[in-house]
Amino acid sequence: MIRVLIADDSGTIALILRSILEREPDIEVIGHARNGEEALRLTIELKPDLVTMDIRMPVMDGLEATRRIMAEQPTPIVVVSGNVNNEEAKVSFRALDEGALAVLEKPNGMCEQQEYLDINWELVDTVRAMADLRVLRRINRKPHRTSGPLPPVQPGAARRQLELLAIGCSTGGPQALEVILPGLPADFPVPVVIVQHISAGYMSGMIEWLQQSVQLELKLARDGEELRPGVVYFAPDECHMEVRRCGEQLVATLVEGEPVNRFCPSSTPLLESVATACPGSALGILLTGMGVDGAAGLLRMRQAGCHTIVQDRETAVVYGMPETALGLDAVDRIVRLENMAAYLKEAAARQTMARANPADRSA
Repeated sequence: MIRVLIADDSGTIALILRSILEREPDIEVIGHARNGEEALRLTIELKPDLVTMDIRMPVMDGLEATRRIMAEQPTPIVVVSGNVNNEEAKVSFRALDEGALAVLEKPNGMCEQQEYLDINWELVDTVRAMADLRVLRRINRKPHRTSGPLPPVQPGAARRQLELLAIGCSTGGPQALEVILPGLPADFPVPVVIVQHISAGYMSGMIEWLQQSVQLELKLARDGEELRPGVVYFAPDECHMEVRRCGEQLVATLVEGEPVNRFCPSSTPLLESVATACPGSALGILLTGMGVDGAAGLLRMRQAGCHTIVQDRETAVVYGMPETALGLDAVDRIVRLENMAAYLKEAAARQTMARANPADRSA
């Protein structure tokens, strides 16, 4: 049984959260804290498996409560925030720096039925995944040199210029990106395209939060936009992002469509489009995340001669996406998160893609 403490100053929201969570036979709500001070006290007393944390609360806000809980009674914390304007979203993401594991949209009972159902399953799935982390994984943000070189070029392998870096990530992705992107220089020689699963309305706030420590330009992709080196393009809410070639130029295409693997945007259409647009000349990455999204697309990239890597298990908050890709034999290399930026800079400097020996995939 997963024992959950709800921290929210709104009795109505707490009741909605309790109703959603206690519909599940394996989840029990064991308490309701109405401010951060109560959340700290009840976490110490009740020792829940997980805390859902509001940010704006009286007496002690959710940021300070998260900081104190992680110092005094380390417990998985999921931020559940109700206001998705950019400033509020940035504050919510600051909780990740204090040790929270994920940021989710707060259900309010006023949205469309499908949106409400989507919020429900995301909350329940995240609670299950996060509560399972008996030992909290804290990411080391200090960069290190890669522990192994790029894979050697195999006989007969195509030697093509690196044109694009494509990344897919989900739960734990913002923390992973906060490690990788600051390690890339402003003149990184290729465009970067990213699908990050996140609650609707939070993407702009996440970008602003990341931009504080990143030299590259971060932005939401626009339909038909030419992809430029030194710029990171994020897929916006509720549409898939694909990459297409117009002559020698790569462009972003935004496609309205049904969710893929329950997500829109999904990593799979992005990576599949990169395999078609940049055969043998792109690098694909799957980072931490629940589920299977992106694995089939990474396989397509590898089959098209692109270089493919995944984050290591030890630093991933949830290892669903990378593990699924490994099971499909879609991965050339497993790279430790703290080594990822150095690895990507080396790949860009070498400007060649190569396939690793299956017996030597770790870096």
